[in-house]
Amino acid sequence: MIQPRDVALRDLWARLDAPGPPPAPTWHGDSTGLASPLPVNALAQASVAVAAGAAALLAGAAVPEIDPSRIGSSFRADQLLRIDGEAPGGFAPLSGFWRACHGERSDGGDTAGWVRTHANYPHHRARLLTALGLPDETAPDDLAAALATRPAQEVEDVVAAAGGIAVAVRDRRTWASSAPGRAVAAEPLVTVRRTDAPAAAVGTRFRVLDLTRVIAGPVATRTLALAGADVLRVDPPHLPEIPAQHVDTGLHKRTTILDAADPRLRELADTADVVVTGYRPGALDRFGLCPEALLERRPDLVVVRLDAWGWTGPWAGRRGFDSIVQAASGIAVACGTDERPGALPAQALDHATGYLAAASALLGLAERPTRGGSIRELALARTAEWLWAHPDLVAEVPAVEPVTQELGHLEVPPPVFGGAWAGPAHELGADEPEWAPDA
Repeated sequence: MIQPRDVALRDLWARLDAPGPPPAPTWHGDSTGLASPLPVNALAQASVAVAAGAAALLAGAAVPEIDPSRIGSSFRADQLLRIDGEAPGGFAPLSGFWRACHGERSDGGDTAGWVRTHANYPHHRARLLTALGLPDETAPDDLAAALATRPAQEVEDVVAAAGGIAVAVRDRRTWASSAPGRAVAAEPLVTVRRTDAPAAAVGTRFRVLDLTRVIAGPVATRTLALAGADVLRVDPPHLPEIPAQHVDTGLHKRTTILDAADPRLRELADTADVVVTGYRPGALDRFGLCPEALLERRPDLVVVRLDAWGWTGPWAGRRGFDSIVQAASGIAVACGTDERPGALPAQALDHATGYLAAASALLGLAERPTRGGSIRELALARTAEWLWAHPDLVAEVPAVEPVTQELGHLEVPPPVFGGAWAGPAHELGADEPEWAPDA
């Protein structure tokens, strides 16, 4: 009997424009434990399998064995992580679902008023409160009272205009008929543009410049590190990072702090084999770091870009996170009840997109000797579309025991393939802005 994960694997391998037959890993088990009304179990296993297959293709090696229970644990890392035996906590107090009042929606959809906010970072919290005219000391009950007096669409519009993050919760029909929903649906899962400028092969020790934050991008670059890369993550000095998030996604990497205007950042980009960016479209352009400028200087470079809402349409430049995309695209309604929206069992859009991005980067490196460099674009909202497009892959998902690994005072999920993490993540910014001597 063909498993849903095998169908998903073949589909994703083809959508990545990968050569030859899809990888055929040895599986140790069938379930990630990620039960959902959408095919999250199949997507999680298949996205990891294509990343493992792409790494094997680049290295000329066998596809590693894969344990689905490890995949499930990795996707739920935010729930399983322990620091000194304590769970660091999840979303910030002002992040979540809130009731709004009924009102007219600009997209003509259901007016049942729910809003999803994201205020985990201090600057996003500040923009949310400023947009709503609320003081800095606003507590959750105060936010709930304020949002209950305003239509969801109005909240979405004013917060987005202020650079904050909030969306009206939509059902699937409403999202699919909206302008941003139609734009996302028209995009491929992975967009690939090649230079057709052949260059030397890189082998299994290659350089990755990591210009990403939050989850999807850091998961992609962490996976590239598992595949042998020297990964250097660069963060700007003015943006804070959530420590627990970095503890999980910073494994196997080095990390430094540089302003985008610092010429050393451009030098790192010009000497990398892969550049992965997770900032909004256009955010890095003025620093000479847009994909076209990077490839003009280095036609053999592989550039991977991730964003929330895709690369066309009215929301292409809008900020967003996994939970926000779930809320806008109909997933929160599908996973909820009549009383309240819900969510996937993990931030699966982030993790799956991260593994797909890593697979695409590895495939780009593997084909570089014949097809040159490339630009590869993925989006959380496009991964959400993949879930909606494959209802036939929803299956019963048995529960599995979480799998974790001790790293001193930390407890984290182990790698999705391979052995174990060699050590904890480096403190954010602890490394010099240079490549490792052996890279």
